[in-house]
Amino acid sequence: MPGSPITPRRLAIVGVCVLSLVVCTGLAWWQWQRFESATGSWQNLGYVLQWPLFGLFPAFLFWRLRRLRAQHSGPPAEQPAPEPPRVVAPRRAPVVQDDVDDELAAYNRYLAQLNAADQERR
Repeated sequence: MPGSPITPRRLAIVGVCVLSLVVCTGLAWWQWQRFESATGSWQNLGYVLQWPLFGLFPAFLFWRLRRLRAQHSGPPAEQPAPEPPRVVAPRRAPVVQDDVDDELAAYNRYLAQLNAADQERR
């Protein structure tokens, strides 16, 4: 990007940045005068500090976008070879012990049936 030609777009960007800085510096000066007046408050002083930052924001934005564009337009990075698809073994239904508790064993069998039906659907 260094040594790039001056284009109307670049001139417009610089113009927007300069205009933003000039307008926001003027607003900061206005807030400073309000702060020094009899009706001024600390809020006006806060605005005095904020307006120049607002004025510099467009320049920062365009600088950041240019940096990001330069990063992404560089040489493509080597991409790792794709992994082969993994083979997933089918799940087996859990072994149900019927001799522990009849009610618990019936509930476990019911859960095993639900699990098996869910696995078949997938």
